Amino acid sequence: MGPVNWLAVILAAVLAAAVLWLVGRGNGRGNWVYLLQIIPAAMLGHALARIGPDKLAAKPQLFAMQSAGLALAIVIPALWIVQSRSGVSARQTWRDSAAFLLAYLAMGGVFWAIGFK
Repeated sequence: MGPVNWLAVILAAVLAAAVLWLVGRGNGRGNWVYLLQIIPAAMLGHALARIGPDKLAAKPQLFAMQSAGLALAIVIPALWIVQSRSGVSARQTWRDSAAFLLAYLAMGGVFWAIGFK
């Protein structure tokens, strides 16, 4: 296991929050939603550190696979469950789903760019 790059974690969280803010402006979310992006960024950083820098260097597609996998397998299904129970329209849920997928791919991009060099 390689070390977690905490600078990449912080930058990934900030970028993810920026993506979510840009897509979700005006929908009434509190700032805490954006601040909480530090948690999945740290989780992704730890997961990538567990894979290790050697394997990531040999298979850089793992950055996108890990980040998109988290969004597609965990975050987006949970989003659909919560928003369907809250009466949010399917159109808004699709938009939020796309925003989260983009945010997670952006986090993966940060780790790819600076995460394990």
